[in-house]
Amino acid sequence: MATTSDITEDMPVRPEHGNTLTLPDELVLMLLDEDSGFFHQVPGWDLNCAIAGAALAELSLLMRIDTDTESLMLLDSTDTGDKVLDPILQEIAAETTTRDASFWIERLAHLGESIIDTTLERLVEKKILQHHDGDFWTFVRSGNWDEVDGGMPPVSQSAFVKSRIERAVFSDEIPDPRDILLVCLVNTCDVFRFIYELDDRAEERINHICRLDLIGRCIAEAVSQNLAGPLLQYSRLTKKIPVVSIGKLLTNRFLSKGNIPAMFASIAEEYGSVFRLPMSPVIFLAGAETNHWVQRHGRRHLRSRDYFSDFEGIYGAAGVLPGLDGADHFRVRKAMSPGYSRNRLEDQISMLYSEARKYMADWRTGEEYQATDLCRGMINAQISRLFLTIKADDIFKDIAEFKERALSTHLVRVLPKFMLRTPRMKRKAKSIDTLLERVQTSHTPAQRAGCPRDLADDWLSLHLSDPQLVPATNIKFLLPAALFASVYLGDSFSFSLYALASHPDICEKIQQEADALFDKGDPPGTAIKGEAVDVTHRFMLECHRMYPIIPAALRDVMNPCAVEGFDLPVNSRIVVLQSAAHYMEDAFPDPFTFDIDRHLPPRNEYLGRGFAPYGLGTHRCLANRWMELQLVANLLLVARHFRLEIRPEKYKPKSNPFPSMKPSKKLKFLVTEQIRDLDG
Repeated sequence: MATTSDITEDMPVRPEHGNTLTLPDELVLMLLDEDSGFFHQVPGWDLNCAIAGAALAELSLLMRIDTDTESLMLLDSTDTGDKVLDPILQEIAAETTTRDASFWIERLAHLGESIIDTTLERLVEKKILQHHDGDFWTFVRSGNWDEVDGGMPPVSQSAFVKSRIERAVFSDEIPDPRDILLVCLVNTCDVFRFIYELDDRAEERINHICRLDLIGRCIAEAVSQNLAGPLLQYSRLTKKIPVVSIGKLLTNRFLSKGNIPAMFASIAEEYGSVFRLPMSPVIFLAGAETNHWVQRHGRRHLRSRDYFSDFEGIYGAAGVLPGLDGADHFRVRKAMSPGYSRNRLEDQISMLYSEARKYMADWRTGEEYQATDLCRGMINAQISRLFLTIKADDIFKDIAEFKERALSTHLVRVLPKFMLRTPRMKRKAKSIDTLLERVQTSHTPAQRAGCPRDLADDWLSLHLSDPQLVPATNIKFLLPAALFASVYLGDSFSFSLYALASHPDICEKIQQEADALFDKGDPPGTAIKGEAVDVTHRFMLECHRMYPIIPAALRDVMNPCAVEGFDLPVNSRIVVLQSAAHYMEDAFPDPFTFDIDRHLPPRNEYLGRGFAPYGLGTHRCLANRWMELQLVANLLLVARHFRLEIRPEKYKPKSNPFPSMKPSKKLKFLVTEQIRDLDG
């Protein structure tokens, strides 16, 4: 936090070309807490009033409007060229009755979210902010300065804004009108206390500045006196959450198929997007709009810590990445993002090719292979080498079976806990110690010299640099968890090969893309993108839509909130059925048809709110871009070298949904032809 002593003469000064940011831009920059990667939490009504007030204040600085104590007056209706300001200016121009500033702030507050979205997009385009997966944001600290307006270093744009406010608050200088307005806006959001260390003098100074500007006073008045926000919020809470009848549940046609997304999509069509199951206090959210709510507001109201603590305790761990929330979650996620990145896999793609070919060398024409075993084994042969630089073929099944049982007993809770303590499970748990021993032996300084960095290096390095954030007690969970990615990726690959064998016309196109890429030798990882893999990529998107591996997420309500007009009380357990929208007509027309063209423009259905195969919000899968590259590369290799058929011949898709989605054990693949030798 800054204090008066931080205000020095060498602070950034306004560039000669003038300020390139609008007041909405500057307000967003002031609200960003880079330690957590998100924004200081401001109550929705307060924030919406503040951001609407920022837009009005910018219009006043541009001499488009003026205000007095009784009215807001239009001076000039000419467009500003700003896509945030111009719609507001047009709305003011269309009003025939003279209104005051408070009226307009309240009237425009509903536009708050769209103004913020547009502002964030602009700040990213200006290379002032960087957007990270999971809806985290940070200031850009490197790049081509010439690409930023005025040639200023990107970080100095945000530093310049904050330094002006520091000078206004902690000195006796008379602030200029823009700084007065920004102080009023930030104060309305009540976040000064999180940004600076404020003494009585500074607080009085802020209050004094806020009395200097009429629009600033109007914003504060709209927030403190207007009753519409609270009334609208709490009047909605009278709606009772519908309970699905047990008959509807048991007779649902998708239940026996294990198609959890389709089952809950059909329930939501009848009962709405918020509902309960009979004899259960758990609240279910299903649909594109609830997905959007979780994506935008889940961080403020939901947390993952409670439901996950019992599971991580099996490994003696506490506070691992899936169970973290807030600033610690962002710190770990940011530190580990390079290890899960597409760039890391691109750099080591030759290892993926090599391990895939070694594995496929054992495939025999005329032989049948159980789908999940085949695909998990192939992916694990790559993951164990790429993530941990070890061989784990002999222990992978034991580690995977133990963790799946642990998920079923301590997370999903479809089995009693004693089922994890059977002699068989205790024997399988010993494989975890074997894995840790192999990683420890292979990750000494001498052994790692000259080797490409892997995920184990990243975790061990983070543990050494910050043992409180990543204690040794968590390593026993984190390293096997890296290997367990083979389960999720392998099951996704199983569904993909099923779809490939089911659609020979698409298979032929994917083979053509594979041949174009591999005919002149193994392509670099950077080549497996764009037009070169257009069909394969859209095919994978459609597989993710129809066969999502993680169809839902558990959360607990930590702050009261309302979704779609229903109250979510504190401590409620929530099941976010993010993949239910995959089978809803409003998000994906004709959802039961496998159609890769739905991912082409102008349809681009995967860009809508309904597409969520990687999760939502801050816990969105960190490795989703790695996963996409690995699956596409493996699909190309299989299509180039083999022809597969489904067994039994009339097999219809059926999933085992616990603890995650996977094909039923009946699904097998028959190798009918090896098209060419395994080159490379």
